[in-house]
Amino acid sequence: MAEITINDTNTRRPSAQILDVREDFEVAEGMIPGALHMPMGDLPTRVDELEQNTPVIVVCRSGNRSARVADALNSAGFSADTMAGGMTAWTRAGLPTT
Repeated sequence: MAEITINDTNTRRPSAQILDVREDFEVAEGMIPGALHMPMGDLPTRVDELEQNTPVIVVCRSGNRSARVADALNSAGFSADTMAGGMTAWTRAGLPTT
């Protein structure tokens, strides 16, 4: 699993799946446009919603949960990275949210 920057994430958004693994109350504060919201605990029952052949960038609040999920996805045959700094860094940088 690679840790990529918020700028790399923003650049790769059109060609990658952005997976937001935060809880509902965290997502209410804003998400990366086009991201799929799947709380970390739901991953085992919802992983089939992800396209196996499209890279995944996993996002959480600070980067801890997303690293664990990216590792699990890579073990399951996906190509997954985690976004360093999470949504905290994304919003501090003034990048777009919905």
